[in-house]
Amino acid sequence: MADYVIETNNLSKIYSKNKVVDSVNMHVEKGKIYGLLGKNGAGKTTTMCMLLNLVYPSSGEVLLFGKDPREHSNEVYSNVGSIIETPGFYENLTAYENLKIISKLRGNYNPVNIRLVLEMVNLENAKSKKYKEFSLGMKQRLGIAAAIMHNPELLILDEPINGLDPFGIKEIRTLLKRLSHEFGITILISSHILSEIENIADVIGFMDNGVLIDEMTREDLNNKLNKFVEFEVSDVDLACRILGKLELKENSGFTKDGNIIRLYSNLELRDKFNALFVNAGIDVKKVNLCEENLEDFFTRIIDNT
Repeated sequence: MADYVIETNNLSKIYSKNKVVDSVNMHVEKGKIYGLLGKNGAGKTTTMCMLLNLVYPSSGEVLLFGKDPREHSNEVYSNVGSIIETPGFYENLTAYENLKIISKLRGNYNPVNIRLVLEMVNLENAKSKKYKEFSLGMKQRLGIAAAIMHNPELLILDEPINGLDPFGIKEIRTLLKRLSHEFGITILISSHILSEIENIADVIGFMDNGVLIDEMTREDLNNKLNKFVEFEVSDVDLACRILGKLELKENSGFTKDGNIIRLYSNLELRDKFNALFVNAGIDVKKVNLCEENLEDFFTRIIDNT
């Protein structure tokens, strides 16, 4: 049986008769990076707020480390770090000075620990730089440093790469992988940026309109991605008629887009189809064996629900 750090049972939240989270059953295994993927307004932030007891559920159950956080609040949340909104820091103080104030307010000030977390998030060389001089990526990394300063076993991050440039996104991606793989921290991260979830997550939860549609490992996802053959042809209408004569139906067996035909069945016969096109006088410029990306897959499963 899997060791779940986060588990929810029919977790729901209703605002003014509007069900923004609908019977979510989430399972986040220990040591994994779980990517909660969904469009803006899908219910990701509300779900995370319920996990952190910032929003009270309308119904359902939350278990953290196998315990009800309402009954074991101090024990549970002392092992959780989080970023839900942009963290607030003092503009005219350095990273170290900001973390020193936060740790003293929390009652766990330890100068050695502050230096360690600054090294973990790659801010040890910014000792003299004030927060107002930080890049957005540096600010996000300092936020993560504040969230892990008390050595939590679970990190909950809502859209931590939102607004970052490609370099900043890469920095956060590298940091989260390190926290997971080197330090064993379980991470729940939400995002609407599909490619980044695909790059970082061990498990992906697909959420839309408050519903957790599916959860799957990267291996499961790879097995479910549609494979197809892409032909670039000079006469797409003639190519479609040839495929029609072979009892392949448009929009199911194949699709067309401009001068591109995508074949979704009988992929092993692509050489035969290519020969038929050529023999019919069609110039075939490219033949590629392809796989749908995460965005295409996400759109497909939403359309099918």
